[in-house]
Amino acid sequence: MEEQLQAGMKQRLTRGSKISVAPMMAWTTPAQRYFMRQLSRHALLYTEMVTTGALLHGDTARFLALEPLEHPVALQLGGSEPAAMATCARLAEEAGFDEVNINVGCPSARVQNGAFGACLMAEPARVAACVAAMRARVAIPVTVKTRIGIDQQDSYAFLHDFTRKVAQAGADRLIVHARKAWLQGLSPKENRAVPALDHARVYRLAADFPELPMSINGGIATHAAVAEHLRHVDGVMIGREAYRNPYFMAQLEHAIFIADTELPTRQAVVLAMRDYIQRHCGAGGSLQDVSRHMLGLFHARPGGRKWRRILAENAHREDAGWEVVEAALAAVTRSPNRAVA
Repeated sequence: MEEQLQAGMKQRLTRGSKISVAPMMAWTTPAQRYFMRQLSRHALLYTEMVTTGALLHGDTARFLALEPLEHPVALQLGGSEPAAMATCARLAEEAGFDEVNINVGCPSARVQNGAFGACLMAEPARVAACVAAMRARVAIPVTVKTRIGIDQQDSYAFLHDFTRKVAQAGADRLIVHARKAWLQGLSPKENRAVPALDHARVYRLAADFPELPMSINGGIATHAAVAEHLRHVDGVMIGREAYRNPYFMAQLEHAIFIADTELPTRQAVVLAMRDYIQRHCGAGGSLQDVSRHMLGLFHARPGGRKWRRILAENAHREDAGWEVVEAALAAVTRSPNRAVA
């Protein structure tokens, strides 16, 4: 399997192939990204989506805060006004982000009311204008994350036209969630599962735009699937599997980037979080801000239920700190078969 993954990556590596973790609201927080870095040093990470209004008129320093360990990391922007998007892209570059990404995939009603997200697929000229304005202001890559269609506008011709205009504007990469989005009638959660996946359509798009690096997203949860996708596209973006079973990212890291070294144990990953947790809690943060991202670390391993239970029952306490994580880890190591590997 590792040979398959490496071969798939090498086919198009010179065009910027990457493994990445999908941006998700309320999930890809600084704490989650720090945790991901204990599992994968090379995968491209993303922030939660930040709107241009929030970045320009809100707590800018908080939205742009970065730990040195997080790189490579991209800022995902929500917006549709080229001038504002360009200014925010510049702020992202100055803050040290490695990429700035335009959200053209989120179907939530709140995002639609702001005239950005998936509804922008119906306005490819506007998206292209944003790309061009951003490219004129920054040297870091400007990328677009989109769907394969929206509502009744889901033909291949529609997707091809959108891609052509975005590519001509200078987009550095297209990340395609291989489901269309229903803007009316389905919740954001339902939009992640109800519309049928069509990975083959993304493969066709990559073949039709060979000069535009392309990553695929949607329903990817096995090493075999990653290997197969990398035969057709430049990169694979992992979504829910990175949260349900975060150790999956360590296994991908090992298979693709550092096969000549040993996988970190789950215990080592937990211990590597100690300083961050102590700093976070010492500054007044809640242990739950961090531990909720770690719940799946022992997924399908002996002791995994004990790990989740101890964290879930105790991390919300006002005085909870590293000792709760330490107790959960001790419960795992006392379990049959010692699930720390």
